[in-house]
Amino acid sequence: MIKIRRLNQSELVINAELIEQVEATPDTIITLTTGKKIVVLESSDEVVEKVIAYRLACIKPVVAIKPTDI
Repeated sequence: MIKIRRLNQSELVINAELIEQVEATPDTIITLTTGKKIVVLESSDEVVEKVIAYRLACIKPVVAIKPTDI
């Protein structure tokens, strides 16, 4: 899940796994796999950074486990 802000400054948490594409028009538009579009304040680069941070956080616990720990 990533936290983003709508144009009216309200916070929204979305499932990063459902992001299909991010468009950088004058406004940033996130399209979900469901077809829903969300216009956000963050730039497309910021959205990508948040998704990368989310995915790294998801795999970090797995990477931290050593084969000898299993």
